Amino acid sequence: MSLKHGLLGLLNYGPMTGYELHKAFEASLGFFWQATQSQVYRELNAMEQGGFLSSERVIQEERPNKRVYSITDAGRSELMQWLSSPGTDIDNALNVRSAFLMRIFFAGEVDSNAVISMLREYREKCAEGLRGLGGVPNSIAEYGELIDDESKMQYWKITALYGEEFYRVGMLWAEKAITLLEGSV
Repeated sequence: MSLKHGLLGLLNYGPMTGYELHKAFEASLGFFWQATQSQVYRELNAMEQGGFLSSERVIQEERPNKRVYSITDAGRSELMQWLSSPGTDIDNALNVRSAFLMRIFFAGEVDSNAVISMLREYREKCAEGLRGLGGVPNSIAEYGELIDDESKMQYWKITALYGEEFYRVGMLWAEKAITLLEGSV
């Protein structure tokens, strides 16, 4: 996936400003794909030049002017082609590239108490992430009002479920690792 496809997918639900897109991106896709606001605007400019979206400048008197983006037919075609094409997404989803896990792998070279502390911090980060997903049902309901087919929301819920399980597994793994290390100290 690229940032382009995520933005096209959101714009497929309806026109949005860059600010609204970034907010929607963080609320819906931010668990598994991060993008800064500057990256979003840079990608929007590139996609507009590529013909995947159009924008309209809205003049406002009491607020700063804004630009509202809409997906074009070419953008919708690109999104549908990406969604329906076989790719390496599944293989990529199964690949783990983690400097943290590499550090754990070689941690036998350092004091185990420092590693236990690091694992406790990881467990807490997972717990924070899980708590952070508590607002997802409200976000799904809010953004669900923008679409004409409520069955699409099921896919959002499935993705949120993955996030919840990811954090739960991380917490469970950290707890087991701590127990193993404490048993060997």
